[in-house]
Amino acid sequence: MECNVTSESGFDLIKLSGEVDLQFSPQLREKILGCLKAGHPLLIDLAKVSYIDSSGIASLVEGFQTAKTSKLQYGLLNISSTAMQVLTLTRLDKIFDLYSSTDQFKQKLQ
Repeated sequence: MECNVTSESGFDLIKLSGEVDLQFSPQLREKILGCLKAGHPLLIDLAKVSYIDSSGIASLVEGFQTAKTSKLQYGLLNISSTAMQVLTLTRLDKIFDLYSSTDQFKQKLQ
């Protein structure tokens, strides 16, 4: 898994690629919680995720719960078909805010 964090205007963006599994989900969790604890709205780009397991989903859910508690915007961007299958099976596609562009997320911040 590759995990890159960038600061955009008004929010942080985490771009993931590769396999998000038990080996790498602690790193993802740390990045997500770090951004949120700094008080930044967060968007996570899943376009290049080829695989995500329950530990990766758990990291996303923990981020969602932390953002909600902190009253910060949190969403998933450009979800790969593989990741979307997992989100749909777990019905999390109904829970997370899903975006197809960073502009959509920016509008939600206003």
